[in-house]
Amino acid sequence: MAENSRRQPIVAVLGHVDHGKTSVLDYIRSLGQDRQASVMAREAGGITQHIGATEVPAGLLNEFCSPLMGGKEFLSPGLLFIDTPGHHSFSTLRTRGGSLADIAILVIDLMEGCQPQTLESIRILKKAKTPFVVCANKVDRIHGWSSVNGRSAAEAMNDQDSHAMGLFEQKFWHLVGQFGEQGFNLDMYNKITDFTQNIALVPCSAKEGEGMQDLLAITIGLAEKFLDEQLSDVEGASEGTVLELKEERGLGKTLDVILYRGQVTKGDEIVIATDQGAKITRVRGLFRPRGMAEMRDAGDRWDAIETVEAAAGLKLAAPDLEGVLAGTTLRVLPKDGELREQAIDATDEESEISIELEEEGIVIKADTLGGLEALAFELHNLENPIPIRSAGIGSVNKRDLRGAENASDPLQRVILAFSTSVQTETAEELEKEECEVEYIGSDVIYHILERFETWTENRKIELEEEKREKIVYPGKIIILTDHIFRRSGPAVVGVRILGGRLHVGQRLLTIEGKNVGQIKSIRTGDTSHKEANQGEEVAIAIQGATVGRGIDEEDVLLVDIPASHARRLRKLELTSAEQEILDELTALHRAEDHFWGR
Repeated sequence: MAENSRRQPIVAVLGHVDHGKTSVLDYIRSLGQDRQASVMAREAGGITQHIGATEVPAGLLNEFCSPLMGGKEFLSPGLLFIDTPGHHSFSTLRTRGGSLADIAILVIDLMEGCQPQTLESIRILKKAKTPFVVCANKVDRIHGWSSVNGRSAAEAMNDQDSHAMGLFEQKFWHLVGQFGEQGFNLDMYNKITDFTQNIALVPCSAKEGEGMQDLLAITIGLAEKFLDEQLSDVEGASEGTVLELKEERGLGKTLDVILYRGQVTKGDEIVIATDQGAKITRVRGLFRPRGMAEMRDAGDRWDAIETVEAAAGLKLAAPDLEGVLAGTTLRVLPKDGELREQAIDATDEESEISIELEEEGIVIKADTLGGLEALAFELHNLENPIPIRSAGIGSVNKRDLRGAENASDPLQRVILAFSTSVQTETAEELEKEECEVEYIGSDVIYHILERFETWTENRKIELEEEKREKIVYPGKIIILTDHIFRRSGPAVVGVRILGGRLHVGQRLLTIEGKNVGQIKSIRTGDTSHKEANQGEEVAIAIQGATVGRGIDEEDVLLVDIPASHARRLRKLELTSAEQEILDELTALHRAEDHFWGR
């Protein structure tokens, strides 16, 4: 098979946050003469925030994996790695990555096993029918494990003592059980005879470089063995996925693209998806990262080229790229009229944000279409799905703020923003004390979800407190002996709250149901209070009451409640004392009005 009749496999790297995805790629990028510095060291918290791509040439792969190859060489021109974001359940972009990828590496921290994001990754790979290899990373953290840089996994296991191998076996069988629950048979890579029935596990330490040659050899070997037809299909419509729109000095706006089918040449007419629909432009410049530079971090390490064939990561310069939606498809326009129209129509359709919106709900924003879809996916798949009334790409603006303000439900007056900024004037409004809209933004989706959940719970409590303040709650008091401070105009007496609570403005009844008067003030010493609760002793002023005529020492009085409030109270969680007092009041009122409080 001629070299140019086969493209390099596209490899997606997935896994739970902090399990070592970027560390694996950092080690690979450190190989050979074109080694690159760590990407992880330059990223917030060591988490990959956007999909990136790295190409590794066949020559380097053959050299690195030669101890395991028995003199054979790989057929493919290299490997193109897609480093997927490590955010919790970043399912939409991963689904895009899964469908784009020929094969995947699922990185798992051996010491932690399958975590929520791991299981989500497995689900996505299963749905996309993408074959994958398990990188059981951080094997060096096993107590007593001895690591040697560059050593194969098989050699490493043979050199461990029985104690370390015993601990390894425990972790391994735990993973086997977890994968079994997901419908997969997991086994050691060197014990598998049928890779169509079993998922290969390769023990690795990205930190120490141990087992990495095994991981690469198994990955590319499986791709070449089972995906020959897929890798040989290099003809057909030229398409790529837009990773990011960037401003480059001397070039203006450019697109970082993964080309997964066909080829693109300088001067080609292309159609791209924008926030205004399909847009046609022409390729003015093509560039590829030099050596093994990671696309997002290549700096000035770009080589100008005339044409590029799939699969490849590239930078494309063209006029009129404003508004291009990251995560959408770039298509080279065919000369054929019918095929050309089909490409334009498909791009136009892709420009429409396909997120289900409701009349009422929250506002969400993101920097890319994929990010927006991922956030929406997570909100829709919560145990209690969150409705979305507005979804958009770009920075948070005043229109978003007004939209959130208009939500009828206070729990929906919130803006969730993934990996995007807030316009200055809008940020100033959000910071004002009187602003009723909550802004929650982060570069990590599961952080947004966690903060949103916390805010929702706290806001529910605040709203409940506000509601409780507006509702007249049951209360029962006794007038204390020798605590008559004024007999009338208003009467001022010392009382103990036997149950429930008192609030300024409430009316009092005798236990026979006779109106006594209205509470004008509540005090302890020189301090005034709006409210007093069960067990407290306070002085109260009762407008309309006269001691010795309607009330007296040791009298028990009840806080009267409007009938509408009684109905609302029955839907709330009351204390046992409050419930007893409410029942007593209900009986008093229903003696005169059978339907009171119903």
